[in-house]
Amino acid sequence: MTLSITPQPLTAEAFAPFGDVLEAAGAPDKMINQGLCGRFHDRANLDFSDGCAGISIFDAEARTLPMVLDMVERHPDGSQAFVPMSSEPFLVVVAPDEEGRPGTPVAFITQPGQGVNYHRNIWHGVCAPLSDQGRFAVIDRIGAGPNLQEHWFKEDIIIERP
Repeated sequence: MTLSITPQPLTAEAFAPFGDVLEAAGAPDKMINQGLCGRFHDRANLDFSDGCAGISIFDAEARTLPMVLDMVERHPDGSQAFVPMSSEPFLVVVAPDEEGRPGTPVAFITQPGQGVNYHRNIWHGVCAPLSDQGRFAVIDRIGAGPNLQEHWFKEDIIIERP
């Protein structure tokens, strides 16, 4: 059996069950630097069981749609934020938890200026830029012990072009 999923635009409301959309939308929370910089304050819920927040750089190869989704992962000990270092779109795939296993995945495509923060223990796809090489600042838990669980799907799941 093959499941087909069509990505939708990434919105804060649609993504809320899985995490936070990182974007500078609306008016800034406050102006800083002598009124020359708008600060969009505290836009993500960083949540770590232990360890500390770290910033890494990911350099990911481009993907093309349609593509097969064969695996999702989650991080039980900490949230994970992806902040693109370019304005190119990327694919975001998430799935609800159903008794310790991923349920039916949902896919989104980012708009320029958007990033995501996956809440702790949320099933999600891998880093998937959709044009050119994608570089991301990734803020996640740095600490002892594994913080990764993977689930490999037995059935084909195809992420279609929107």
